[in-house]
Amino acid sequence: MKILRRSFPIYIQMLRLTSGQWSVSADKELPVLYRSDHFIVVDKRFDLKVNSDDPTDTVTVATLLRHQYPDLVDSNAFHGFRFVHRLDYATSGCLCIALTKKGARWGHKAFANRYVTKHYLALIRGHLSSDKGQVIDVDVAIGKDSSETDCHRMCSSDNAVCREPRDARTTIVLLQHGFYGEEPVSKVLLIPHTGRTHQLRVHCCHLGHCIVGDYMYSRRTDTAPFRMMLHALRLIIPMKRETVSVISCDPFVPEIDNLWKPLTTFTTVDDFLGNSENSLTNLIGNLSTLPSVSI
Repeated sequence: MKILRRSFPIYIQMLRLTSGQWSVSADKELPVLYRSDHFIVVDKRFDLKVNSDDPTDTVTVATLLRHQYPDLVDSNAFHGFRFVHRLDYATSGCLCIALTKKGARWGHKAFANRYVTKHYLALIRGHLSSDKGQVIDVDVAIGKDSSETDCHRMCSSDNAVCREPRDARTTIVLLQHGFYGEEPVSKVLLIPHTGRTHQLRVHCCHLGHCIVGDYMYSRRTDTAPFRMMLHALRLIIPMKRETVSVISCDPFVPEIDNLWKPLTTFTTVDDFLGNSENSLTNLIGNLSTLPSVSI
C-alpha cells in the first residue's frame, strides 16, 4: 500500500492586532496540506465559513479556493467545489475537498461508514481531573436543544430539553494542565467516533469543561478569547489505492498564543498516538473492506 503523505511548512495562524482585538487577515491564501488527482486538503482558518449562499459573505473557503486555484473550480458543483465534510465556522484545521465526482462519492461513503479517522485539539475551561487516568470515553447521545429557537444548538441526552437524540461517542485524552490568561484550562486531544453536529463541543460541556471561546455552549458568556480553541489536527481517509493522511500544525502553543501557559504535561499527541497506533493498518482497519477509487 502506498501512503500519500505530504510534508507541510510550519504554519502559524496569521493574525493582526487591531484596537486591542485579534482578527484573521482575510486576504491570505489557504495553506494546502495535501493534493492528489482526487483530493485537496487545506488548513482552514478559524472564523471562516466553508461556503455560503449569502452574497455578502465574500470570504469563505470556497471563494478563497476559487481565487487561489481557478483551474479546480467545477461549474457542476455547488459553490464550485465538492466538500467531503465540513468544519464549524469557528473551528480551524484539516478540511478535505474532492476534486472528482468519484473522489466525492467515496469520501462521503467513507464518512458515512465511519472509515475516517479525525483528531482534534482543544483548550477547555478548568483542569480536567486525571484521577481516572488520562483517557476518558464519553458515550452520550446528542440531540437538538428544543429550548433554543434562534440557533442550531445541540445538547446531551440527559438534558430535559433534548429532542431526537442519536448515539455519539468521543475519546478525550488529557494532554496538559495550564492557564489561559489567569483562568485554569486543560489541553486535550479529542477523537470522535461518530459525527454528530457539534459533538465535541457538546461532549466537553457535558463533562463541565466547555471549550475556551465557545460562545454558543458557554451560553454566550465566553467572549474574551479571540477565537474558539478547537482545531482539526489530523485527518485520515483510507482507500485501496490512495490514503489521504494529513497532520496540520498545533496552534495551541505559547509560541503562537502567549496567553496559553502550560504547567503540567501528562502526555503528548505524538506519544499517545505512537502508543495507540502501532501501524497505519491497525488504525484504519482492513483495507480489503474499503471501496475502491480508480486512479
